[in-house]
Amino acid sequence: MSFKLHENGSASRTVHFLAHLGLCAAYIQGGLVKLTDFQSAIGEMTHFGLNPPAVFAGAVIILELVASAMILTGWGRWLGALALGGFTLMATLVALRFWEMPFGQERFMAANSFFEHLGLTGGFLLVAWLDLIRRPQQ
Repeated sequence: MSFKLHENGSASRTVHFLAHLGLCAAYIQGGLVKLTDFQSAIGEMTHFGLNPPAVFAGAVIILELVASAMILTGWGRWLGALALGGFTLMATLVALRFWEMPFGQERFMAANSFFEHLGLTGGFLLVAWLDLIRRPQQ
C-alpha cells in the first residue's frame, strides 16, 4: 500500500494545522485559564517557588499564548516552537522531580508525566527543525 503526502494539498494543510493545534492545545488552554483566573496562576507560581509570582504568571501567560499563535499561524513558527519546547523542559524539571519522591503512586504518576513532557519537548524541536529546513535559503 502506498501513501503519499503532498505538502501543497488542502488535506495536508489541514492535517498540518491539526498537528500543530494538538501540540499547542495544552498551552492555549493553560494560558487562557491562567488569564481568566490570575489569582490561581499566581498561586501556581508560588507553589513552585517562583518569585515574584505575579511576574512569572504574566510571563507564562504571554509565552503560552504568543508562542502558540506563532506556531499556528506560521509566523516565526520555529521561534515559537523553541520557546514552548524550552519552557516545557524547564517547567518539567521544576515541577516533576520524580527522582526526589519516595517510591509509590505519586512518583509513578510524576515519572509518567515527566517523560510525556519530554515527548512534547521533542515534538516542538521537530516543529522548529522542519520549519527551519523548509525556509528558503537567504
